[in-house]
Amino acid sequence: MAGVTILAVESSCDDTSVAVVRDGYVLSNLIANQDIHRMYGGVVPELASRAHQANIVPVTDQAIKQAGIKIDEINAVAFTRGPGLLGSLLVGTSFAKGFALARNLPLIDVNHLQAHVLANFILEKGKEENIPQFPFLCLLVSGGHTKIIVLRDYLDMEVIGNTIDDAAGEAFDKCGKVMDFPYPAGPLIDKLAHEGDRNAFTFARPSIRGLDFSFSGLKTSFLYFLRDNLKENAGFIADRKADLCASLQKTIVNILMAKLIKASIQTGIRQVGIAGGVSANSGLREAIAAEGEKRGWKIYIPPVRYTTDNAAMIGITGYYKYLKNDFAGQDVIPLARI
Repeated sequence: MAGVTILAVESSCDDTSVAVVRDGYVLSNLIANQDIHRMYGGVVPELASRAHQANIVPVTDQAIKQAGIKIDEINAVAFTRGPGLLGSLLVGTSFAKGFALARNLPLIDVNHLQAHVLANFILEKGKEENIPQFPFLCLLVSGGHTKIIVLRDYLDMEVIGNTIDDAAGEAFDKCGKVMDFPYPAGPLIDKLAHEGDRNAFTFARPSIRGLDFSFSGLKTSFLYFLRDNLKENAGFIADRKADLCASLQKTIVNILMAKLIKASIQTGIRQVGIAGGVSANSGLREAIAAEGEKRGWKIYIPPVRYTTDNAAMIGITGYYKYLKNDFAGQDVIPLARI
């Protein structure tokens, strides 16, 4: 079968993922999770890199088999260069370089953040028209990043808003940790929020000029609120768990949406979407859908399977870089920060 077939590797944090992408369509997208980090309340870099070493070969083998292709049909190997944990990135980079060198294939380095945004451009059969037009305004929200990005072309990305301290996903996880939730806390907070009163409590919202974000004040406000209430009632968290989650989620979502609305007004862009792990949050999905209907935006929300770290998003980015002949050499090195 003719076409451009990309083998994609993602290893920026604690998930080992390999995908096969052909002409913008995902043929396979496998992810090996590392549950060991839950007992530590966060990702342990050394454990993550060791797990990647154990997982990457079998995951690649299964991704190729599931895609139903032969190895000699692969046209290029794309991999996450960064940002991420350096040890984890080294495993993915080394594997991609070795695979490409052994088969004399071109190598494509991918920016992890750009890939999250381009997850909105993954094609699906029968839904080919449901991808953004340019310029595209995207809110990227994850455990490590909160950014507002303008895409003028597939590979032309400009960051117009950024967090000055913590990311939105980090705020979810750290507030969850205070309530003794397992890591990562975001999904559990989202689940419990459906059972609570989103107007039960009020937490501090930052006053940051422009399009930048800040979540450190919210975390402090949440911590002090719990401390004060626990003095009066030792069972306060247990008694009001759902209300706390609903109120916290509402606050974070409102902060995110306020800046996104401001960015759309300032840029005049009405093709608007979200990306990143936190874009799986139901409160955020509902909020952007509601604002889209209210403001006449054309809204794009990636399927949940493409919101967290995955190789399909690396593959779609690699595909567009392949079309531009934008390749890396064997001397390329991973970068923890880009």
